[in-house]
Amino acid sequence: MAYDFNVNEVFEMAIQIEANGANFYRKAAGMQKDPDNKAFLEKLARMEDKHKTTFESMQKEVSEGEKQETVFDPADELSMYLKAMADNHGGEGDPDIVDAFTGEEPIEEIITTAIGLEKESILFYLGLKDLVPAKYGHDKLDHIIKEEKLHIAQLTGFLKKIKA
Repeated sequence: MAYDFNVNEVFEMAIQIEANGANFYRKAAGMQKDPDNKAFLEKLARMEDKHKTTFESMQKEVSEGEKQETVFDPADELSMYLKAMADNHGGEGDPDIVDAFTGEEPIEEIITTAIGLEKESILFYLGLKDLVPAKYGHDKLDHIIKEEKLHIAQLTGFLKKIKA
């Protein structure tokens, strides 16, 4: 049996993913010996904080109809499920990836890894689009995907500057 999501639930996951992304950069920054690299990664963490705020603002615009529950959840387990999905989607902010860092990775490798994780997040949201019916805000996932594409563009721009 397929489970339908509503866009409010997707925003909950997106907000968690952005928080994970900020943690990713903060952990990577904490491993850096070079103060410039550390400052750069801290800047990226703040950027993720802003993305989280963007998604929180977008979530506030979700209509009551788009928030309608799609499953009976008497034990209120859905929030735990959504957090687990966000934490384990294999994309942006993946805790396992940053935990595998040794602190010896060049900044280019960290940014290239982050770009790959952002791409995985886009695939995650594209998959979720099939699980959000129109009446539950299907069209709003395009806004989330657009934001993630902007993340990739920003990171790619940073990478080009670093390599120049």
